[in-house]
Amino acid sequence: MVVVMQERATDEQVQQVIAQLTQMGFDVHRSTGALRTVLGAVGGNRQFDTRLLEVFEGVQEVVRITEPYKLAGRTFKPENTVVSVGDVRIGGDEVIVMAGPCSAESEEQVEASAAAVRRAGAKVLRGGAFKPRSSPYSFQGMGEEGLRLLKSAADRHNLKLVSEVMDLSQIELISKYADILQVGARNMQNFTLLRELGRSRTPILLKRGISATIEEWLLSAEYILAGGNMNVVLCERGIRTFESYTRNTLDISAIPVIHKLSHLPIVADPSHGSGRRDMVPSMARAAVAAGADGLIIEVHTDPDHALSDGAQSLYPNQFDGLMAELRIIAPAIGRAICLEPVTRRGWGV
Repeated sequence: MVVVMQERATDEQVQQVIAQLTQMGFDVHRSTGALRTVLGAVGGNRQFDTRLLEVFEGVQEVVRITEPYKLAGRTFKPENTVVSVGDVRIGGDEVIVMAGPCSAESEEQVEASAAAVRRAGAKVLRGGAFKPRSSPYSFQGMGEEGLRLLKSAADRHNLKLVSEVMDLSQIELISKYADILQVGARNMQNFTLLRELGRSRTPILLKRGISATIEEWLLSAEYILAGGNMNVVLCERGIRTFESYTRNTLDISAIPVIHKLSHLPIVADPSHGSGRRDMVPSMARAAVAAGADGLIIEVHTDPDHALSDGAQSLYPNQFDGLMAELRIIAPAIGRAICLEPVTRRGWGV
């Protein structure tokens, strides 16, 4: 249920409505927009008479929400959410690019990758320290040492850091290093993990599950939002279909669907979405044209010898070329990429 307050409702009137909702057993989430305050009420008695709230001073209307996701939907928050990570704003006018290696492998590799993606215009360094692999015999990541290398390189090149959290026990550790906690496709419905991340205030990058519907994906986001963490960014990373030519099928149509149903920003992962280096630029261009608020792309200085996901990782020069193309596409749809252009291409820093 959503309670929409009048444009000039006082804070005292808002607090009176919150107190009444709480007394009725609802968990209340407040969203203050440019013109009015909206109160999202979750739980409680769904059979109550809405007129009990409509008569409160300052209340404009009471709306029952039919969607199973209450806080992630636009009924609760019509305007777009912008997730701020320091000076990086995901969901604003700029398309934010996150890039880097699938996993940290060595100090030299991490440093070279961070320097390359920053030079090309990325704002966030991506990199894994704990890797969920299908085979128990595959490289599982460097652990905390990998986090140290990633954080050090990110700080040195003025980048934010996004890294994956796989388990409850890792949240505190990874939060010490990463600016954004990534929930991978395999953990999208790990509800115990999602509930705990709801208690955090670190931004969360929530990837779509391998076979998840959009509604299931939004319901997973709801777990985090319901816990009080409103800093959620969705990530379309491809789903499993009948097609076997590509690693996954990047669902470009999910981008406008999410923008219609939800206020949360959405980024696309063309690396996992295709699994093929030669297809990543095409999918990245398509995602930006479809309205993605950002991209997360794997870039490696020596992908042919990468310990994980080398086949879908771009060489730095390929990433440079892609960023140049995206700077042409983004303005055509009223967006921008890399508002701090890079020196190497002659734009200055």
